[in-house]
Formats: sequence, C-alpha cells, structure tokens
Amino acid sequence: MTRPPHRLWLALAAAGALAAPGACASVPPPPPAEVTSGDPVRGAELIGRYGCGTCHEVPGVRGADGMVGPPLTRFGSRSYIAGHLVNTGPNLWRWITDPQGVDPGTAMPDVGVTDADARDIVAYLMSLD
Repeated sequence: MTRPPHRLWLALAAAGALAAPGACASVPPPPPAEVTSGDPVRGAELIGRYGCGTCHEVPGVRGADGMVGPPLTRFGSRSYIAGHLVNTGPNLWRWITDPQGVDPGTAMPDVGVTDADARDIVAYLMSLD
C-alpha cells in the first residue's frame, strides 16, 4: 500500500478539521453517559416553561437571564450542585425535583418539576460544558 504524499495528507486532515465544527454545531449534544434518558432539546424548552430563567442565567434558553440564583453556564463541567452535592445526573435530578428536601431553607423553590421533565432538564444542563 502506498502512502499519500505529505501535502495531500495535510490537506485532507485540514479539510476534516474545518468541516467538523459546522457539523457539530447543528446537532444538539447527547446527554452525558450518566444521564441514561432525557431529551436535552426538550429540557431547554422546559427550563423556559418552569420559569428557571427568572432566577438563573441559562445559555441557550431565550429570556433566561435572571440574576437571583447562580448562572448555569458550563453547568456540566461543575464539580458541585448547590455547593455540596457532587455534580452527577442523579444528584441534579434530586435537586431539581426536591431542592428543599436536599437543602432545607435554600432559596431554590420547589416548582413542581415532574420526574420526566427533570430528566430532560438534567440532560440539557449536563450538556452545558
């Protein structure tokens, strides 16, 4: 088998690198491995419906520019949720569905997020990294 000339190899590698970012930008990222189900696109919509943006700045969610709670930018890369829960999909689901049960007296209100909706919200937030 003959190897392609060095310049051709570099050109092919550069073309592949240039094409990849555009392809990735049009497809939403999949949920992380620990989130076994959940639709991140629906999760972003639900963040708007539940009014999370009233308190939080949430990238990719129209009107989510609140300044009461912490911004949720790069949420998937964070180490902790609410300062003391390890940032995992199950812990985030627990926090979203019962914040007062996790941290009594927290400013985070219980807004009645259903289990199914929480899975989708978790999938979206964990994709933000």
